[in-house]
Amino acid sequence: MKIILDLMGGDNAPLAPLEGAAQAVKEYGVQVVGLGSEALIRKTAADNHISLEGIELVNCTENIEMCDEPARAVRQKKDSTIVVGLNMLKDGKGDAFVSAGSTGALHVGTSLIVRALRGIKRPALATMIPAQKGAYLLLDAGANVECRVDMLEAFAVMGTCYMKRVEGRKDPSCALVNNGAEESKGTPQLREAYQKLKTTPGIRFVGNVEPRDIPSGNVDVVVCDGFTGNVVLKLTEGMAKMIMGMVKGAFYSSTTGKLAGLMMKGKVAELKKQMDSEEYGGAPFLGARQPVIKAHGSSKAKAIKNAIRQAKICVENDLCGTMQAALDDVAAANAAAAQANQTEN
Repeated sequence: MKIILDLMGGDNAPLAPLEGAAQAVKEYGVQVVGLGSEALIRKTAADNHISLEGIELVNCTENIEMCDEPARAVRQKKDSTIVVGLNMLKDGKGDAFVSAGSTGALHVGTSLIVRALRGIKRPALATMIPAQKGAYLLLDAGANVECRVDMLEAFAVMGTCYMKRVEGRKDPSCALVNNGAEESKGTPQLREAYQKLKTTPGIRFVGNVEPRDIPSGNVDVVVCDGFTGNVVLKLTEGMAKMIMGMVKGAFYSSTTGKLAGLMMKGKVAELKKQMDSEEYGGAPFLGARQPVIKAHGSSKAKAIKNAIRQAKICVENDLCGTMQAALDDVAAANAAAAQANQTEN
């Protein structure tokens, strides 16, 4: 299996992606096609004693920066790591693509080059978020700021497929983010989406979920538009950072606190690991025809390694094919319902 990796994307490139690639080759037995400045990558590898065994290098002369306008950059920077990587994926020169580079450029490039599954207009950014009872999948986490009802339905279907195929959950629950749990709550669009999801085949819809209840982890797939999802994601990240800082501050505030911290060291380490988003790798663009994984811009080696593992699982379990079959079933059910309504009228 070949995983195409952007070695120039992210704040810690090329060292972190290179270290993550080397670890993934060793632990998961995958081949990695690394994209970037070959001279810089070889120098980084030599300086840090990183083996390039199992890593094929493809030289790219351009890189899309965070300040670049995504659509323009994808059109103009043809030799950038993101554009080259997505074209290689489309042409069958790899099985999945992983990048910690520009989210906007990766989303635009995925839509224009790799293309979306049948019935999907634009792929959704899905991310696993740590929670009290286990991580949940949030989508859309920021790719599509405004969403129609049919898009929310597609997110629920694709998210359910992901949790089954990649996370191994047998019967994942699915809920719609709203300002109340009652069926009558929310905007007209959300109320319509609620009714739609109640009859969508292949998912276990459990109703609305209020933002305060999301961190409990009682719901496996949390569905919303990209604006709401991005707010949920960033607020959760900020709260987690604040809480861990407060816990650390409490332990170091006095001698008694330091002694308590020493006694609780193991449990605190467990909590830190449970809250560590790097354990889950990256955020897949669900709805793309082939697996595309967006790693966090600040990803270190562990996150890159786990993003490659995530991509490997997606390929092994034919996630994209499974999602297409599920979306086709929903389309057929919707067409049958429309035909029945037309006959009645």
